[in-house]
Amino acid sequence: MDLGLVVPLWAWVALGAVIVVMLAIDLLAHRGAHVIGFREAAIWSSVWVAIALVFGGIVFWVYGAEAGTAYTTAWLLEKSLSVDNLFVFALIFAYFKVPREYQHRVLFFGVFGALVFRGIFLGVGVAVVERFTAILFVFGAILLWSAWKMLKDDDEADADQSKNIGVRLLKKVVPLKDEFHGTKFFVKEAGKRYGTPLLAVVAAIEAADLIFAVDSVPAVLAVSNEPFIVYSSNAFAILGLRSLYFLLSGLLERFHLLSKALAFILAFIGVKLFFQAGHEVISPSIPHVPTWLSLAVIVVSLTLAIVLSLRKPAPAGHGADGADGGHEVTDGPDGRTGGTESADGTGEHTAATGQSPTGPTTGAPPAARTGEPGATRAERRS
Repeated sequence: MDLGLVVPLWAWVALGAVIVVMLAIDLLAHRGAHVIGFREAAIWSSVWVAIALVFGGIVFWVYGAEAGTAYTTAWLLEKSLSVDNLFVFALIFAYFKVPREYQHRVLFFGVFGALVFRGIFLGVGVAVVERFTAILFVFGAILLWSAWKMLKDDDEADADQSKNIGVRLLKKVVPLKDEFHGTKFFVKEAGKRYGTPLLAVVAAIEAADLIFAVDSVPAVLAVSNEPFIVYSSNAFAILGLRSLYFLLSGLLERFHLLSKALAFILAFIGVKLFFQAGHEVISPSIPHVPTWLSLAVIVVSLTLAIVLSLRKPAPAGHGADGADGGHEVTDGPDGRTGGTESADGTGEHTAATGQSPTGPTTGAPPAARTGEPGATRAERRS
């Protein structure tokens, strides 16, 4: 939807400044490697949501209700789709056996890359839609295909992350070590530079985000093709992704109906794109789906999925391994997290020193999740 917004250069500069400042504050607040607990994640999640809503209020005030509703809808849509990303993060962390205290650092750089690449894809998407409106039919078909794949529930196994395209490309550029070296991405041995498993994890997460953009970008363009609206909404949704991961860590499996809600939302947005394309390409008599209706559908779908998931838990054994790859945090004698202990009772223990018992090419992937939201968008496209 073209709102005809006139956004001055200073507004773009201000948006960029806010994003950079918040990234800097987040990086400084978590400059020491430590496990992000529920309370800390809840505080940061509240901060990110509050900033996004305040920005939305400014959009309402400056550009009116229609633009404000478009921003809110696009932000909530991207936020809801990002829940699917969390399962991929959990899969990648479990496969590479990333100590919990290093996960925030990895996600920080993953989010930074996502902000850059998403901006590029959205810019290209807006330019293409402005010149070739009929491309909306293609975008709508992509979303309907994604929704169908999400509903198939075909019990696909978790992907071998050593075959992740980002990891494969990285190995062609720099040799990788099998051991973690604290929070370092590179180490030097005998005068030669090596990448650590953390670098491979960042590459895997960046590659996954490129795949997520295949339906995230068309979805947000179904709400608005105003560059300022689509990028700001995506940026604020992505910025809160790290804290959302730690907030929901261990709870993701409980919301087993979220995949159904996300599939319905994608299908609805896909149909909305067909109506929008038909209105602009075929005949003005074909109605638009109003933005407020899209917002209502997203809110109601997510609410129903969460409430029904909690009221009717998944059957026992359904998605047995949790967001941390079947490992749970154990506390040391001083109450601080000491590492991770295997959930199978074998007593396998990974110390909090950051050493990986197996490298990225030898560690076995976690047990497959079946019949649950863990069959993620990235896996379904592989």
